[in-house]
Amino acid sequence: MVCERGSGDARLGGAVRIGVVPNRVREAAVRFTRNLMAEARSRGWEVWVDEGEGADLSDEPTDLVIATGGDGTMLRAVSLAYRADRPVLGFNLGTLGFLAEADPGDLSRTLDRLEQGEYRLVPRMTVMAELNGLSDLGVNDVVVEKIDSQRLIELEVEVDSEPMLSYRADGLVISTPTGSTAYSFSAGGPLLDTRVDALVMTPVAPHSLFSRSLVLSPESVIRCRVARDRPVQVSVDGRTTASLGMGDEVVVRRGPRPVMFVAFERVAFSTVVTERFGL
Repeated sequence: MVCERGSGDARLGGAVRIGVVPNRVREAAVRFTRNLMAEARSRGWEVWVDEGEGADLSDEPTDLVIATGGDGTMLRAVSLAYRADRPVLGFNLGTLGFLAEADPGDLSRTLDRLEQGEYRLVPRMTVMAELNGLSDLGVNDVVVEKIDSQRLIELEVEVDSEPMLSYRADGLVISTPTGSTAYSFSAGGPLLDTRVDALVMTPVAPHSLFSRSLVLSPESVIRCRVARDRPVQVSVDGRTTASLGMGDEVVVRRGPRPVMFVAFERVAFSTVVTERFGL
């Protein structure tokens, strides 16, 4: 296999520069990160380590962002990689690890394959939230949910400028195919193959006659307006973006470009699901 980068040398040989985003809580992840850094430097690679949220790789001479942890760590790495327009690779040191491609036990072989160009860059659709003059972007989902645990919220939803539904619920999840394995799935939404471009809208604990998920065109524009005087929180990939009050709106749409994931094998989505869920 060769890297599908479009042009130029597919290999990462020579003065490779990587940014490492570690999980600093899990002991196994900390140990693995040390091993990764030592192995990379022994090959002459330059290593940059993320010291916390809010970092920006845009000015860093980085070829690849590597996450060492679970899906939460991977989401942080994805955010950094997207802003810097770099590909991202994850070593799975979490539980399910839907986003991570590499096995920690194959560290040396994985670095060999990167140097030799034996990988592909696979685009993953992104999703963007726009509200109160702000915007935030993720690879998993936008979640509009209640702040007060004892009270439902009410959301009036438009799709492509047409009134569609009014939800009384704990919240609403709008996910990408990548994010369909996360919060959307736990709320009863479908699993989508990541090769499918679509937006999935799933209510959380709805008090409504219509409680099903909707699979929408990837070009759909979804507008959610707060219809009751109860505070609402908007988060993107688990990051709290803003709070909304009565009459406020959030607009959710496809992100302007995908994020590029490093992949080594062509594994069927059905195989990924059965392996991750132990089916």
